[in-house]
Amino acid sequence: MDFPNTFHHDFYPFQDQAEIDRVRKITREDILALNGRHPTNPNIFLEVLRNDEFETVMIADMLKRIIDSDRYDKQVVMIMCNPNPTYRKVAYMLHELKVNCRNVKFYMMDEWADEDGNIAPLSYKAGFGNAFERFMVSQIMDLGFKYENFIYHSNETTPKYSKMLEDDGEADIVYSGPGWPGHLAFIDPVDDWFKPTMEEYLEQGAKVASLHPLTIAQNSLHGGFGCSGDISRVPPKGAMMGPRDAMKAKNVLDMHGITTAGSEVTWQRLTSRLCIFGKPSQHTPASILQLRDKPTHMIMSESLAATIQDDEFFQY
Repeated sequence: MDFPNTFHHDFYPFQDQAEIDRVRKITREDILALNGRHPTNPNIFLEVLRNDEFETVMIADMLKRIIDSDRYDKQVVMIMCNPNPTYRKVAYMLHELKVNCRNVKFYMMDEWADEDGNIAPLSYKAGFGNAFERFMVSQIMDLGFKYENFIYHSNETTPKYSKMLEDDGEADIVYSGPGWPGHLAFIDPVDDWFKPTMEEYLEQGAKVASLHPLTIAQNSLHGGFGCSGDISRVPPKGAMMGPRDAMKAKNVLDMHGITTAGSEVTWQRLTSRLCIFGKPSQHTPASILQLRDKPTHMIMSESLAATIQDDEFFQY
């Protein structure tokens, strides 16, 4: 008997099988042949970098923006995701270069929340605000950084987060990368976000919302929860920036490079193709970056751009 090659799963947020099949066939050679261009949006610069070069782009972008804020005495507003080892390197270089950070304003992209919507305090060790304070903020206080310019999600801050960004002239840069269900920040494909039209969807600001089961499973593999698949440790909700904050940002650096412990195994290889090349959809939130009318830099590591193919030797 014939056995199907694809299956329908009710929990999987993106149900357009034809679109999944289409992007799965996009090879590394197809991506390289684009020569930095995105198929539909001229505002997007898309490049593939070696795995050992990938982090360098993020570090260089942060350093340049912070150095320029000192050199030209101008505020820079940055929405930060949570690759905490990278921040240690940035802080070290800022010290070596003796950069004054007086004009830098950091907004945390997202944070955990419990089942009642209470946002994790800064003392929560698995929190993004906690990690950023330890690995970045505390390391540059002696470089002129003002602690009040560290904006992290809290029960008080999140309801006014998007208005604060607006008052600051919107973010100069957002550092992002998609999660397993295609989330942007913690904007997951869940009922808390869905709207009748894409226009309404893109107007939404920061809030507390439920997380998709794939987001919870993904994060159970991260260091803050023991790297062991302990789903019971992962909070069920999050506080996060809204789609409007990503769309109004002056620049976005969107990074696709997550693998399992440095191997070639990654849940992100198909997800990234849906986000970068798939039809923009509320069911794949990070795909909205394809609709931006402002500069957007997308990076895929070699591991993420690699052609998707079965491995009958590795198998399981």
